[in-house]
Amino acid sequence: MPNPEITPVVPREGWHVLHLYYHVDQAQWALFSDEEKRQAKTRLTELVQEIRATPDTHLLIFSVVTPKADLGFMLLTPDLHVANQYEKQLTLSLGPEILSPAYSYLSQTESSEYTTTREQYIADTLIGEKGMTEGTPEFEASLKEFDDRMAHYLKHRLYPVLPDWPVLCFYPMSKRRSGNDNWYSLSFEERRQLMAGHARVGRAYSGRILQLITGSTGLDEHEWGVTLLAKDTIDIKAIVYEMRFDEVSARYAEFGDFYIGMQLPLDILFRRLCL
Repeated sequence: MPNPEITPVVPREGWHVLHLYYHVDQAQWALFSDEEKRQAKTRLTELVQEIRATPDTHLLIFSVVTPKADLGFMLLTPDLHVANQYEKQLTLSLGPEILSPAYSYLSQTESSEYTTTREQYIADTLIGEKGMTEGTPEFEASLKEFDDRMAHYLKHRLYPVLPDWPVLCFYPMSKRRSGNDNWYSLSFEERRQLMAGHARVGRAYSGRILQLITGSTGLDEHEWGVTLLAKDTIDIKAIVYEMRFDEVSARYAEFGDFYIGMQLPLDILFRRLCL
């Protein structure tokens, strides 16, 4: 829980996000007695309950499918002190030598600078494309629908509630800065147009993929973290493959490793990890 003696480190908007991946040291675990194993699993279970009871804090737990890691957590919380405290406790939860960090990533939820503004929607869509006249009932109804939709979108980007869909994919990415493929040498309008096409691909997977883009410039080794939640790995394959052909990815994107996990209840997770 937050320490009242420490000033919180809370962003002006959004939450901190930690992806944590661990290896389980089975040799050390085998040295535990049955009672020590029971106590260790109880300790982790109680810590998970404490974290999930913390205001504005979410914790996803998953078994990692490949030997890159065994166990993964995704922690979202406003205060960096709280994130740091829970990260240390999770690492030690099964005992001081049982979980060893395999990979981690720190980022923040953020709104996109390329999100369509109200003024752009009025000029480009309502007037430019649909030929509406300001002040008419049709115009006002369409504008209200846009305002409601964007409020929902921005709330999800900054303060997400993630579903319990079984498959979780995480990977970090950056925009290229080399030669003629320097993303940061493009004008804002060029970047906005390119990102609009990129977003259209993502929207085609609504209901099958929940995508959360978190910013990590200055916080970790890449510029963004991408978390994809799905009910089926085929949809993760499909969206990543299709986006590779979009110019934003084809020319300007650089990716880190991909981590695939499956969300599981703790009792099943313990059996899956042979604990």
